[in-house]
Amino acid sequence: MADATFADPDLTTFCRLEELGLQAVGQFLEPDRAIIACRVVDTGDECGRCGQRGVPRDTVTRLLAHEPLGWRPTLLLVTVRRYHCAGCARVWRQDTSKAAEPRAKLSRRALRWALEGIVCQHLSMARVADGLAVSWNTANTAVLDEGRRVLIGDPARFDGVTVIGVDEHVWRHTRRGDKYVTVIIDLTAVQAGTGRARLLDMAEGRTKQVFATWLASRPQPWRDRVQVVAMDGFTGFKTAATEQLPDAVTVMDPFHVVRLAGEALDECRRRVQQNLHGHRGRRSDPLFSARRTLHTGADLLTEKQRARLHALFANDEHVEVEVTWAIYQRMITAYRHTDRRQGHDLLRSLIHSLEVGVPAALVEIRKLGGTLKRRAADILAFFARPGTSNGPTEAINGRLEHLRGTALGFRNLTNYTARALLEIGGFKHRLHRQF
Repeated sequence: MADATFADPDLTTFCRLEELGLQAVGQFLEPDRAIIACRVVDTGDECGRCGQRGVPRDTVTRLLAHEPLGWRPTLLLVTVRRYHCAGCARVWRQDTSKAAEPRAKLSRRALRWALEGIVCQHLSMARVADGLAVSWNTANTAVLDEGRRVLIGDPARFDGVTVIGVDEHVWRHTRRGDKYVTVIIDLTAVQAGTGRARLLDMAEGRTKQVFATWLASRPQPWRDRVQVVAMDGFTGFKTAATEQLPDAVTVMDPFHVVRLAGEALDECRRRVQQNLHGHRGRRSDPLFSARRTLHTGADLLTEKQRARLHALFANDEHVEVEVTWAIYQRMITAYRHTDRRQGHDLLRSLIHSLEVGVPAALVEIRKLGGTLKRRAADILAFFARPGTSNGPTEAINGRLEHLRGTALGFRNLTNYTARALLEIGGFKHRLHRQF
């Protein structure tokens, strides 16, 4: 600060009006807002039809919401001069397109501030509207249109994508209409270890056809560059990826594979509980009280938890739960192994052991073994392609849930898709560079 050179106070510079082609000529401060009186710098008095100089006729004013200064809503009262051409009788006014779009209520600086608030600061649209002193509908329409134009509509945002993830997402909790969408995630930076996952797009529905149609809508060169598709156990996504991306490798991520084993463990525990006691689990029932301990990795168990499991499995009536628990732990051990090649061999051995010879009484393990056998190639492909987990996809689902909570829900899927892309589409760094 000691070496700083201070200039005279300049309201035009302070409010960043030069880039809008405006000059401040006055101010009016109210308790809840500030109004800056402006004039258009460019005279614009030349007739665009015959080239003659126009004669000033009168003036009109244009009121624009500007970026808030000190979180106080700021308005621009722009005086626009109108001209009359004596030669061709044409009437026109000064050009204010640098300040705002025709008939727009927000200045271009206000749009930039709003986009930064939505994308970088994760503000709600209501907070943005309040900061600009405009209605929610005005702010929402203007900001989403600008976001689609400069960010979402940029075809370059699909460049460089080689790894994608796909999952379903519940975008609204109502009985009317389809509440599911298919989300497509870019996992390229995650696999390379250079960045985070980002949302590429959303498609209404959660069927094979929805994902296949979205892939088919992408250019063939783009599809040819996709090398890996991470997904859950839904066979529809697998079939669509195989049809539209025949050269890509499909990977079933560990999160969903382990969840399959965890669901088998829960189903076995409930079945044994019902057979032994004739009712659902209660607090005093050993199987019910140990339900969370059963899902804890063996290497993370405390001494108290180990003692609880030892007492649980000491009862011969719980042997089916013990066997299923052992399968679950073997799967976790394979995925947590520090050597991926050995982890691959451990999981392959587990899948092979469940293919045949499983007693008919262990219905949950037999069902799990059939699923693992059908998707064995996709499951084992993970070990050769680190970073292709669908975990980042689930994390983005969590951020989408937060967005819906912030907005108190959405009714329009088009608006929801646009807001989701602005929120999680990876535009933060691009926005900082551009503005």
